[in-house]
Amino acid sequence: MPDFTKGAAWIRGEVVPIAEASIGVTDWAVTHSDVTYDVVPVWDGGFFRLGDYLDRFEASVAACHMQIGMDRAAITRALSDMVARSGLRRAYVAMVAARGTPIIPGSRDPRDCANHFYAWCVPYVHVVKPDVAEAGARVWLSDEVRRIPADSVNPLVKNYHWGDFTQGLFEAKEAGFETVLLPDHAGNVTEGPGFNIFALKGDRVVTPQDGVLHGITRRTAIELCAAEGLSIETRALPISELMQADEVFLSTSGGGIIPVAQIGERRFSNGAAGPVALRLRARYFARLEAPDDRTEIEYGA
Repeated sequence: MPDFTKGAAWIRGEVVPIAEASIGVTDWAVTHSDVTYDVVPVWDGGFFRLGDYLDRFEASVAACHMQIGMDRAAITRALSDMVARSGLRRAYVAMVAARGTPIIPGSRDPRDCANHFYAWCVPYVHVVKPDVAEAGARVWLSDEVRRIPADSVNPLVKNYHWGDFTQGLFEAKEAGFETVLLPDHAGNVTEGPGFNIFALKGDRVVTPQDGVLHGITRRTAIELCAAEGLSIETRALPISELMQADEVFLSTSGGGIIPVAQIGERRFSNGAAGPVALRLRARYFARLEAPDDRTEIEYGA
């Protein structure tokens, strides 16, 4: 029997165990990192805010000048069938548009490539382990690596250009921190590998607007902050301002809202998860169960 315990993939119209999924080694997704993708969480058997994730994915596909030959209904069916076949009730679900391999061998023209769609799912991924998140994550602000400029790689289009993040993660891990936050070349903070950042000062929350992915969980966090009675500012966030915050937290599809206890040598909330961030975290997980935000998956017998 096929083993779906580690996840599943939808490839060329078929659902297979994730260990059996593959794409060609000459696909520009591999050789050029010429790919866009999105990740939607599944929580207790339902997609969370699937329509919003599909909106962003379709916008990214269009921005990359790709034609994958599948409309929204077909993509939704592929994702639903794949997760149902896997049996995973809590999952990290990726939808991917790849440039493909040139139809004309040796062509360097991206218009000659056969674009295609594939998807995969694995058990739910936590960017920061839940016990660490509850206690407050320790984040390294890179000294050496700057985020790829927005006029080089558009951060609004989710992509696999992780050279900067990967080097930053090595720096963070070697310093004994969970993850890394990258600054830009102007002295502002941007984002980290898979998350946006928020700084709370008094009743005002600031999150970077430019040079970052406008995450769906970022949107959810902004909505939850508003419900908490906090004012929201989306703008440049200087490093100096971040370091003077009362509380700091992250937002990610891989774990929701994550309190931050420390950035470099600076400790927040006496080196613990802040009370506002913990309330927002609890509200996020409650929202995952809200019927209006869910698309239930039919798993069958």
